[in-house]
Amino acid sequence: MNVSFVLATCLPVFLTLALGMLCRSKQILSREQIDGLKKVVLNITLPAVLVNAFATAEYSTATLAIPVVVYVLCYLALLLGMLYCKIFRLKGHATPFLSTGFEAGMIGYALFALLFPLEAESRFAILDLGHVLFVFTLFKILITGKTDGKAILKDMVSSPILWAVIVGFILGVTGLYGKLHDWGVGGILDALTAFVSAPTGMVILLTIGYDLVLREIPWKKTAGLVAMRLVVMGALATVLLLLNRYLLDGIMLPGAVLLMCILPPPFVIPVFVDAEEERVQISAALSAMTLMTMILFAVLTVVYG
Repeated sequence: MNVSFVLATCLPVFLTLALGMLCRSKQILSREQIDGLKKVVLNITLPAVLVNAFATAEYSTATLAIPVVVYVLCYLALLLGMLYCKIFRLKGHATPFLSTGFEAGMIGYALFALLFPLEAESRFAILDLGHVLFVFTLFKILITGKTDGKAILKDMVSSPILWAVIVGFILGVTGLYGKLHDWGVGGILDALTAFVSAPTGMVILLTIGYDLVLREIPWKKTAGLVAMRLVVMGALATVLLLLNRYLLDGIMLPGAVLLMCILPPPFVIPVFVDAEEERVQISAALSAMTLMTMILFAVLTVVYG
């Protein structure tokens, strides 16, 4: 094990989380300021990450099959979650939705950059594409019960994240990104996206630390939800790794698959919940699952170190 790699990868994560918790306890930052930082990430810095990730990706038939596979498996994970909730009598309309989806935007890309600094972020982004499409379509329809196609399309069109994916994908799949370099302007695009995206990881982890109030988590109530997430994601990771090995010729980075599957569910879930009591329970579960992600990330760091 490379101890220096493990420390260099884990310490920035846990130190920044601790700084976020300190900012809350000492009131260095207010809730409004933290919400503002999140908006900066979601609307500015993360889109810059995604444009570069998809523009620099290598596309093939197998590569384009990955988002389709992830989309289908996200739905199957939801079905497993529903079955789990039925067997163990876990209440709440939104509870099964904790079994599927990934908070790749607010956590995944930051952790991937730390764990695999020499790998292109497109290795992670191509997995995230299927999840993004799933959340914007089937996930939202099922959790809200609303099937208004115009409203769903409006949400998609107004999302900087999705536009960044589309722009990056077009640049990459058409070969236009390579042409920009041939014309001598590709380096300018790279410099712009690198500069804008640079603070993404640190800001994300700081805001997560700010929201991570351990004493407010009802551990007994959330234990069953965390267990559900672990069981379903364990099954999902196994299926993805097997498909990658035997059907996709190893095109997916196994470490990216494992990292994706240890991420917490989308942080947007409480927004879709109407009942206040259920919203509080879901929020507490997301906090517990985020802590679980950080612990499992440390384990992954040891494995890959």
